[in-house]
Amino acid sequence: MLQLLEPGFLRLVSLSRRYLALRGIPMNTAPDQPALSVEEIIRKYQGSYGDMLAMLAEIQAKYLYLPPDALRQVAAATGRSLTEIYGVATFYKAFSLKPRGKNLVSVCLGTACHVRGAPRVLEEFSRQLDLKPGETSADKEFTLETVNCLGACALGPTVVVAGRYFRHVSTAQVPQILEKARQGFQNVDPAQDERIFPLSLRCPHCRQTLMDPSHLIQGWPSLRVAVSFAGQKNTCWLSGLYGAGERHEAKPIPEGSLPDFFCPYCAKELAGGDDCPECGAPMARLSANPCATLGVCTRQGCPGHRLDLTAGGQPAPTAAPSD
Repeated sequence: MLQLLEPGFLRLVSLSRRYLALRGIPMNTAPDQPALSVEEIIRKYQGSYGDMLAMLAEIQAKYLYLPPDALRQVAAATGRSLTEIYGVATFYKAFSLKPRGKNLVSVCLGTACHVRGAPRVLEEFSRQLDLKPGETSADKEFTLETVNCLGACALGPTVVVAGRYFRHVSTAQVPQILEKARQGFQNVDPAQDERIFPLSLRCPHCRQTLMDPSHLIQGWPSLRVAVSFAGQKNTCWLSGLYGAGERHEAKPIPEGSLPDFFCPYCAKELAGGDDCPECGAPMARLSANPCATLGVCTRQGCPGHRLDLTAGGQPAPTAAPSD
């Protein structure tokens, strides 16, 4: 069976992406959010040189690379030379000056993945796509690349496609992965999939409903929570459909990061859940009804979740203070 952890990296794949994550800089945007123009992106950050990485990241999310004209606009807005802007764009591996495909296929060839058959998996992707590593298909649908580590050695061979994390990949699974990418990973029809069903969720502390009927995800009211990451407050909307991993943010959160979840009403942390069964990160704990709780993985990009029918939807016990 194909094993998918969507929609993103469990860890960022290079020092440059780790740096961007620590700064709270987005590397992609939600697929249903309207893309801003370059002018609007620059205006959003008020042309601040200190936010140049954030500007470049959003521009790349829009175009899938950094066009020369956009770099010239950033240089003019920040008052820096074009040479300096190019220096930044070429220093960080997360940026690309060449057009990439809509679906970036990253095959890990690190030691742990290599000994589990990653070179054969790469050969199969190369054969199926008729691409060599570093190449992009003529229709701009796929770009194939290799990486030295994806930060999930125990799950190898590991492959990331369009930010979706696949574990224990075999050559036989390659056609399925590519077909899912062509169809779009978020194209899930709850009416046709019995494994997906709606939930009504509350804060386990103040019992206030967390459902937001003004923000629909896949036609169902979403789950609104407050989040905090890298010292910045944000709002996150999670799918109210059990089994669907889609989530939206008011401000993009770097994939692979671990924001803290809070109730938007009583401001208490939604902690105390078990570790995620998919990636091992802490899970936020929510009340599904008086007899059940839902654990949602806090790692950005991981769809891990668990419905517990025995916890009773009560707040997690607090440890007694030490003497």
